[in-house]
Amino acid sequence: MAIRPAAEARFEFSVPVLVIGAGACGLTAALSAREAGAEVLVLERDPRPSGSTSLSAGLIPAAGTRLQHEKGIADSPEIFAADLAAKARGRNDPAVVRAVAEASGPTIDWLVASQGLDLHLVEGFTYPGHSRLRMHGPKTQTGADLEAMLLGAAERAGIDILTGASVEDLFADETGRVVGAGFRRPDGTAEAVGCEALVLACNGFGGNPDLVRRHIPEMAEAEYCGHASNTGDALRWGLALGAAAADLGSYQGHGSVPRPHSAPLTWAVITLGGFQVNAQGKRFANEMRGYSEHAEEVLKQPGRFAWDIYDARCEAPALAFHDYREFKRLGAIKEAGSVRELAAVTGLSEAALADTLRNVEDCAAGRAQDPFGRDFTKNPPLAPPYRAAKITGALFHTQGGLAIDAGARVLRPGGAKLPNLFAGGGAARGLSGPSAWGYLSGNGLLSAVVLGRIAGLSAAALVGAAAG
Repeated sequence: MAIRPAAEARFEFSVPVLVIGAGACGLTAALSAREAGAEVLVLERDPRPSGSTSLSAGLIPAAGTRLQHEKGIADSPEIFAADLAAKARGRNDPAVVRAVAEASGPTIDWLVASQGLDLHLVEGFTYPGHSRLRMHGPKTQTGADLEAMLLGAAERAGIDILTGASVEDLFADETGRVVGAGFRRPDGTAEAVGCEALVLACNGFGGNPDLVRRHIPEMAEAEYCGHASNTGDALRWGLALGAAAADLGSYQGHGSVPRPHSAPLTWAVITLGGFQVNAQGKRFANEMRGYSEHAEEVLKQPGRFAWDIYDARCEAPALAFHDYREFKRLGAIKEAGSVRELAAVTGLSEAALADTLRNVEDCAAGRAQDPFGRDFTKNPPLAPPYRAAKITGALFHTQGGLAIDAGARVLRPGGAKLPNLFAGGGAARGLSGPSAWGYLSGNGLLSAVVLGRIAGLSAAALVGAAAG
């Protein structure tokens, strides 16, 4: 992966806007640029586009949407921006937070009304850190279906997507202006395409063990459940072009990944009153701080695992998730009609489980204060039949990346813009601040889809202005 001099470039063809990556970010950017009148080409390394999008639950938080309005939910960009800032303790970029919050609702409405995506609003529980119901996604609540919808929209828009095209080099002049990209086909054939604007939508560096070890040492030994192609290419290209990077210690972990299935078990079961215990049958942290930072807490436990403990009431909204239904089919979700049976299916101490359940019940009834600071009073105590799932903590994707402005333009260390480079999703500095504790549920797809929309429109405007 290198930056090569523009003078070396020999392009077979050129396009106004080139997008690297065909996940949610790249496809949204391409759709946006195409709608704005720019010709677009998307280069995708894999033979079939999937990326981090297909590994997610496909849920995008957004404020002020028509779907919220139809359900009587009062939300606004201001409320959303405040939630994002609060979760990141004010250590995310306020200008980008504001721009993303303001564009989030219109982006969802555009995807539904103009691009034909069949999205719905998730109801039944509120994700930690969100003050409103604002998660939007496919009715199956799977990222694979979101990716398929976006690919369908791209096909209807006539957007060209070259798959099996692994970008290896960018060509740039002495000012940092990117003039094209060189890519290699699976048979080893090398090709090059010119461009007037480039959108980096090829995610972060979660699939690069060396970069994870350098920037996120606490997750260096954690299972990586993200896409293998997320090897930090965008970060390396950007830095080589003179860009700034920020928040490289930020990531989305998940503290509830059933062994050995490598997909997250929805935090809804915890939000509605479930909890986690370690190998001693004891709780060990406040589960409601957030599922991302909770991954590290789980990995600190003996054997690097824990058990989710919940009941049928907590399970009800989880059944809407395809992955959860698969967990049940595969036997990852254990059921127990009593504490004794719960101890038998988990192999945990019956006395310890009974003591933990009794303590949580006292907290729910207001008779005791949780030593970890969690408020259990908003939900009734758990009741049999119980559910249990053996889980671990895992890394899903990184949240730090190239510094950008509110228009998704990549910035130099002093704040100057690179001439024609844009970034979104995992390629860009996200909305989560410097660490895992700043990750607000859905921030990954929020930065992918909404920053993809902003980047595509900005790139189209740039090439349009140049043509004018």
